[in-house]
Amino acid sequence: MVGGQGKRLRPFTESCPKPMLKIGGKPMLQHILERARSQGFRKFLFCVNYYGEMIGEFFGNGSKFDVDIEYISEAEPLGTAGALSLMKTRPRESFIVTNGDVLTDIDYTELLNFLQVHEAHGAMAVKLHEWTNPFGVVEMDGLDITGFSEKPVMRSHVNAGIYGLVPEALEMLEPGKYCDMPAIFENLRASDKRVVAYPMYEPWLDVGRPDDLEQAEGSVSTTQKK
Repeated sequence: MVGGQGKRLRPFTESCPKPMLKIGGKPMLQHILERARSQGFRKFLFCVNYYGEMIGEFFGNGSKFDVDIEYISEAEPLGTAGALSLMKTRPRESFIVTNGDVLTDIDYTELLNFLQVHEAHGAMAVKLHEWTNPFGVVEMDGLDITGFSEKPVMRSHVNAGIYGLVPEALEMLEPGKYCDMPAIFENLRASDKRVVAYPMYEPWLDVGRPDDLEQAEGSVSTTQKK
């Protein structure tokens, strides 16, 4: 999914789509493609909108990367899942959907295996996020103080922007209608279809802000030196 405008990364994205921002000398999207290719994936579908022509000009049909790339061009943004409704041919096997701004060492094949083993219609990769409250927290019941927590650590699982789906999951989409990926999972669940969380422990970075871009560059540079 590479159609977003990357508003939080401006001015870097004023004349360049976010997936084409370079990290370690090559576009973010190229890192994602090459990782998937190294795991045996050969067929890719890029859902483009904002400066989509730049993505198409760079990647072409994928032959220079030894893969096959097709494109879906959104006339208007359709969310993180809506463009999938425009596919000409539905996949015959389970497939991966990933945001084009997620850098990670995840094994996509393990995610698909997890989906199959748990006989689910959808598997969402989740990452444990920890955040330390910089303040001492006062616990209260009405006006009565019941306790104190000094700079407590909050933990929650966040959506990592990577999904495994079975072809039948696409039935949750209306052609050309806006839809985000969590809505597909909600609709599947409401239809009594099993959806599961895939806990991931690999390095993961959602490149959404300038600080993330700097962190990604530092991470890739360190890896290249090794």
